[in-house]
Amino acid sequence: MKRKASAAIDGKKPIKKRSKNSLTDDEAQARFRKGLFDKPVLEKYTSEYASSMPYKHSVISDLVDDQLLRNVRNEIKSNVSFTPKETDIYKIHQSGDLANLDGLDNDALAKLPSLLALRDALYSQKFRDYVSHITDCGPLSGRKTDMAINVYTPGCYLLCHDDVIGSRKVSYILYLTDPDTPWQAEWGGALRLFPVVDRAGKDGEVAKTPLPDTVKVIPPAWNQLSFFAVQPGESFHDVEEVYHASSPEELEKNGGRIRMAISGWFHIPQVGEDGWVEGAEKKAAEKSGLMQLQGNPDQHDLPQARPVPVEKPSESSQESDDSTLDEADFEFLLKYLAPTYLTPDTIERAAEHFEEEFSITLPDILHPKFADKVRAYIEAQEAKKLLEDSAKIEKGPWKVARPPHKHRYLYIQPGVDKSEDSPLKELLEVFLPSRQFRVWLQMATRSVIESHDLLARRFRRGKDYTLATGHEGKPRLDLNIGLTPTDGWGEDNGEDNEDDYDDDAGSEASSEASTVHDGKPSASKARNGKGKAKAADSGEKGKGKGKAVDRDVKAAGVDKGVQEPIEVGGHEVYMAGDDDGNEDAAVYTSSAEEDNILFFQAASWNKMTLVLRDSGTLRFVKYVSSAAKGDRWDISGTFEIEEQDEDVSDEENGNGSGVGVLDDSEEEFRGFSPSEDSDSD
Repeated sequence: MKRKASAAIDGKKPIKKRSKNSLTDDEAQARFRKGLFDKPVLEKYTSEYASSMPYKHSVISDLVDDQLLRNVRNEIKSNVSFTPKETDIYKIHQSGDLANLDGLDNDALAKLPSLLALRDALYSQKFRDYVSHITDCGPLSGRKTDMAINVYTPGCYLLCHDDVIGSRKVSYILYLTDPDTPWQAEWGGALRLFPVVDRAGKDGEVAKTPLPDTVKVIPPAWNQLSFFAVQPGESFHDVEEVYHASSPEELEKNGGRIRMAISGWFHIPQVGEDGWVEGAEKKAAEKSGLMQLQGNPDQHDLPQARPVPVEKPSESSQESDDSTLDEADFEFLLKYLAPTYLTPDTIERAAEHFEEEFSITLPDILHPKFADKVRAYIEAQEAKKLLEDSAKIEKGPWKVARPPHKHRYLYIQPGVDKSEDSPLKELLEVFLPSRQFRVWLQMATRSVIESHDLLARRFRRGKDYTLATGHEGKPRLDLNIGLTPTDGWGEDNGEDNEDDYDDDAGSEASSEASTVHDGKPSASKARNGKGKAKAADSGEKGKGKGKAVDRDVKAAGVDKGVQEPIEVGGHEVYMAGDDDGNEDAAVYTSSAEEDNILFFQAASWNKMTLVLRDSGTLRFVKYVSSAAKGDRWDISGTFEIEEQDEDVSDEENGNGSGVGVLDDSEEEFRGFSPSEDSDSD
């Protein structure tokens, strides 16, 4: 990631950049531990690197002179500010680019002499040659320094990625955890490596694809360096969530569980440096892109889309058409839908709101009796111990979504599970694919449905997520039924959203305000998001710039272990793509002023959301923290719809704010009375 110079260091603005100090071999060597550069030690690390798995990597303990590194840590705690940053793939606190330390004025730089000394030592010719020898990666640049201080507090994490971008050659992490309170593995924060397998596609080409489970775990440790050569399609890794302590007292005893580290990259030689080759950076980028696309890796993604086209009745058919519901149809729907949502008035008002806003939220959507069956089933599933290994999990009805640099969660597709019936299967295979539901959905959204694709999903706490993606082609209708029985997700169960659906003002009143859950905008219209539909990247992988929440976090303050309200993730977010290409496509922050969040829905119980989404609109489910009280459960559906020819303004197309919420506590939504002989009420 390209990081701007931190102007938050002692409030000083950067000045004209100085040239970096060039250290002699003796000067550089003196800043590392004694004996590090001895030939037997170097050959030992080289041998270990060559035989390491799942891909080549190295771990060096006690890398830097201990006193120097202690001084570095103290300087950081006293003088460096950190900005909280959050996207679909990471949640961290980050400093400015340490490459720009030379740009600070003399007063500011005088407060960071040890940090400057460490940076110059890491990029010295002596140490670059050391790393090059171990990795056998060729010459490394001493001019292009690329490093920042990242602080992970409880709840912070970095999801799976491979670090491939630009001219990066070697990725490294130097830990500055508390030297007097040794980091414990059970606190999390480990660097974890993913295995990669070669899969032959339909065309016979082989693609490299990462498996969903990590196989190498490297916990943080004071003065420990972990590094590896950046390899397209292979060097997949993540940073395990730093887990919350059970109490403030435990957190204080653990020194705040502050995972502080200097992270960065060594790059290929630049113009004028030994080893520079004209055009090498461009060729490396082209090769990286080609290697990541080789073998069409998308064909190995799971789950694969399985749209089921709507079978249109012929003119001679005696079947009911797709525009009306008879008494038998209503009896069928009453088994699953709450009576509230079957009154003509309610359906009409929902349609008017959806047509205006292109999104709507419907609480208490399922019939109470059926909802009770679903809740009992899910709570029973959560009470069981869940297997950790994906291969063992997939011996049962659930499959594991992959690859992990795109998504990971458990899922069931219709018709696949042949085991005993369950309410989830009934939703997937009976209710949602039915003609009756399709007609109801068409009336509620004023659209014509062409196909459906359904999934039951379970996002395990401490494991699962989806990263931001768009889709190609025409707008589609996204359906989600939240089936999460636990609370604490930023939207209390049983409480209505702050925006009540007002009968008199209708959609206009709803669009005047933005519902807020847990400090985040609940929604605005999700159609016509602009920009390319690309997956966002991470702070350590660094594709783009993270928009920062408007507050800085002093390392000294963070280090006291102050607990903020726990945000457990699990919410689904729709975002506009980036218009100008200068920002990350899926930057996500907790700032309510962010205008690129189009729709937000926390994990919830018995709540349906409908969103009309263009290809430029990105969508993701935020990583579910291990601090959540349970897993996130839902039914996710995609409905292809016929395009309508209409010429409407931007305002009509959905560039406003607010989401419609039908509040079934209002009397007018209780007008449906089923027949007396029905047992479905």
